[in-house]
Amino acid sequence: MTISSPSFILFDWGDTVMHDDFPTSTVPMVEWETVRAVVGIAEALGRLHAGGRTCILATSAAISDEAQIRGALARVGLDRYFARIYCFQNTGLPKGVDFYRHILADLGIAPESAVMVGDTFEKDVAAANAAGLPAVWFNPRSDEVRSGERHATIHSLGELPGLLGAA
Repeated sequence: MTISSPSFILFDWGDTVMHDDFPTSTVPMVEWETVRAVVGIAEALGRLHAGGRTCILATSAAISDEAQIRGALARVGLDRYFARIYCFQNTGLPKGVDFYRHILADLGIAPESAVMVGDTFEKDVAAANAAGLPAVWFNPRSDEVRSGERHATIHSLGELPGLLGAA
């Protein structure tokens, strides 16, 4: 798959931007004692931002609201890269086709001007594709590659800027 320099890059939050070290926690991530950015995300966001791309957080997180998500991002120095944050608390939608369509409509953009990046194939790639968005599956856990007309696979975030034409 070739993605021709999308203007908007949508990122999943948990295990794509920041490690979800406590997936069953009922406490917002901003309140965790320790939070960690995923290896390579700061550099990738920096390169994309420097290349004029607009980065958006598109998460299925239901416990944290937008301010809490931004607070957690600030703890690892990443909040400045995200122009907008979409989550269950401010959309009322679980991550799926309607969630992505809501984001596109809210931003007033066509699907082909954006790409979704995430670590869960079904929610971040298949659902985004069904909404018309190209997507990148971030798979740091195995050598598995899934590619198609509307999606590609990367195994490290260092690969992302080059794939998106922001090398």
